[in-house]
Amino acid sequence: MIDFAPLYQRLEGTALEALAEALPTLLQRRFTDKRHGDLPRWLEALAALPTVKPTQVDLNAAAITVGGADSVTPETRQQIEAGLRRLMPWRKGPFSIHGVAIDTEWRSDWKWKRLKDHIQPLSGRTVLDVGCGNGYHCWRMAGAGAELVIGIDPSPLFVVQHQAIKHFLGAHGSFVLPLGIEHLPPRLAAFDTVFSMGVLYHRRSPLDHLIELRDALRHGGELLLETLVIEGRECEALMPEWRYAKMRNVWFIPTCATLELWLRRCGFRDIKRVDVSATTTEEQRASAWMRYESLADYLDPEDRSRTVEGYPAPRRAILTATRP
Repeated sequence: MIDFAPLYQRLEGTALEALAEALPTLLQRRFTDKRHGDLPRWLEALAALPTVKPTQVDLNAAAITVGGADSVTPETRQQIEAGLRRLMPWRKGPFSIHGVAIDTEWRSDWKWKRLKDHIQPLSGRTVLDVGCGNGYHCWRMAGAGAELVIGIDPSPLFVVQHQAIKHFLGAHGSFVLPLGIEHLPPRLAAFDTVFSMGVLYHRRSPLDHLIELRDALRHGGELLLETLVIEGRECEALMPEWRYAKMRNVWFIPTCATLELWLRRCGFRDIKRVDVSATTTEEQRASAWMRYESLADYLDPEDRSRTVEGYPAPRRAILTATRP
C-alpha cells in the first residue's frame, strides 16, 4: 500500500475533512481489488527505485524535470530507467528524471499551454483534477502555485506512476488517488478549482458528471472542462453506434453550443470557450514508452478527417465556468 498519511494530515481541520475521513476505507478497498492483478508488480517496481536527493526540480518546464544528465552516475540512471520502464505504458507527460527522458503518448504540455493563461490564478488554491492519469497536469498546477492538488483516476497504474515521479521530485502538494469522482463524498463544495479533462465523453450521463463537478466546487469556484466536440449547432450531439476511434466507452460528443447549454442547465455561469483544436498525431502518438496503438491507428488511412468508424476525427474544446 502507498502511504497517504501526509494527505490526511493536510486535510484535517479543512473543508475537505469529510474526504479525509472517507479515504482510508476507500483506498483499502481499491488497493485490495483483485481485478488489479498487476498491482503487486507495479508496487515492487516502485519500491526498487533508487533514492536520489531531488535537485534542480522544474515543474514549469514542458517536461516535468528533476536533475539532469550529470546529477547521477550512469549506473544509477540505468537503474532509474529500468524501474520506470517497468511501469509502462506512460500516457501523459513528458518527464525528465535525472536525464531519463520519458516520451509519453500525449504531449500533455500542449494542452497545458492552451489553457494556462485562461484560468483563474492557481496560487494558494485547492484543486481537484478528475481523470488525471499519472498526474502530469497536477504537477503543472503545483508549479503554478496551487497549495494542494488532488488528482483522481481509477487506474492504480497511474497512481503508482505518480508515486514514482514523486519519489524523485518530492511532495510539492500533489497527490493522486485511485478513485473516480463518484467515490468522493457528495456535495463537498470545497475545491477552489476543478479540472475535468478527457472525461465527459466517457460518462453515460454527461449532465450528472457536470453536476458532480459543480458540487465539488465551492461557491465562486472555477471549472476547467476539456472534452471531445463536433461541429454543429446547439442541441446537436454525436452518440456513436458502438465505438469511436476504437474506444468502446464513448457516449456523447456534443457541439460546443450544446456543451455550453449543458453547463447552463447544470447551474454554471460565466461560461467561456477558451480553445477548440483538432487532435493531431504529433500531440498523441505511440512512443518508446507507450508501444500500443495510438491516434494514427484510430483514423481512416484514406481520410484523416474521419475515424476508422467514419465519424469526425477527434476535436477538443476547452471551456471555463463558475459555480455561482
